[in-house]
Amino acid sequence: MTALDFDARHLWHPYTNVLNPGPMHLITDAEGVWLTREDGTRMIDAMSSWWCAVHGHRHPAIIGAMTEQLQKMPHVMFGGLTHQPAIELGRKLVDLLPDGLDRIFYSDSGSVAIEVALKMAVQYQMALGHTGRTQFATIRGGYHGDTWKAMSVCDPVNGMHGLFSGALSIQHFLPRPPISLDQEWADDPTKNGLGALEKLLETKADQIAALILEPVVQGAGGMYFYHPKWLRQAQEMCKAHDILVIFDEIATGFGRTGELFAMDHTRVVPDIICLGKALTGGHITLAATAATENVARRIGESEASVLMHGPTYMANPLACAAAMASLDQLSVRDWRAEVHAIADQLTHELAPARQFPGVKDVRVFGAIGVIEMEQWVDPSVAHALAPKTGVWLRPFARNIYCMPPYIISADELSSVTSAMVSLARDLS
Repeated sequence: MTALDFDARHLWHPYTNVLNPGPMHLITDAEGVWLTREDGTRMIDAMSSWWCAVHGHRHPAIIGAMTEQLQKMPHVMFGGLTHQPAIELGRKLVDLLPDGLDRIFYSDSGSVAIEVALKMAVQYQMALGHTGRTQFATIRGGYHGDTWKAMSVCDPVNGMHGLFSGALSIQHFLPRPPISLDQEWADDPTKNGLGALEKLLETKADQIAALILEPVVQGAGGMYFYHPKWLRQAQEMCKAHDILVIFDEIATGFGRTGELFAMDHTRVVPDIICLGKALTGGHITLAATAATENVARRIGESEASVLMHGPTYMANPLACAAAMASLDQLSVRDWRAEVHAIADQLTHELAPARQFPGVKDVRVFGAIGVIEMEQWVDPSVAHALAPKTGVWLRPFARNIYCMPPYIISADELSSVTSAMVSLARDLS
């Protein structure tokens, strides 16, 4: 039995039918923007391996930091113990985050970081005596991970978890902010979507612990970019009711939108923020949930007194070392210029797709390029074409998109856009 035969017979891949998994590629090497198949052919990783490998694969500085840490202490529990990698990474994160977000809780995946944030919000409300505030508000089109509570705040109709709607906690879903990033803002609440939030808070504020959303960029929920002014006014409304605001920046943090964080496109600083993916440059899994001193202190002074969460691999030293090296790259390289150059090239080279009859929209924001089709796109079509085009794309829903590593060259990016436009043409 070959390796791929065994894989097809025994291994379960994400969002894949085990009876008909479709084309599968055996990768034997990854370096820079390139993935190498077992037959020696190469493909550009236009996905940054689900948006995390922003500095490219096997970056020497990150590998060096991990190798050094591996020889000292691969792991140690974080309960009652601490270590220098966790402390130094904490210093870096506190310096990078806006003032006030200075209490860091480490976990081992973005989805778990969301679970931690939701727990923080509920415990915060309980500490204030708001024992009925156990539910959450969010917006349609959102995605926050695949663990159980995180699924409950993902879009219940058009999201990936509608199958579980009857089993999940009931949450409060608001219309997706209707004014997109490139449209003119309207102060009228009936036009900007804030009227729905106002009405919800008037009637249900005593049930809601927090508003959770992805700031400006909705990722796996549809690659939708909405106006940042929605966030400013939403935060003011939540603050008036002592409802916390949680930002999920797992996909957008560390430069993807052209700013260090998507929230930097607005003046809003949340009460809690979730980070992951690019935190380690895609070399090992790690996430963080950062909260304000107010949230942390309220929980600490409450009857429970402790945050009720503790992952086994919390603050894993190896992952913390990788994260420090990844964040160092953001200080020694002009990542902002890299992302802006990617955005300009994506805007120019994806534009021809607008003319195809099957294309609904083409949009770019930072190092994110999207061709939205009128119809659902079968990802297996792109998977089968990858060896021929030399570009690894994984469409979802109606979106053919790319989120390439920041280090991608202009020629390599042209290969990506060419593959995207060609696929859109073939599907039109």
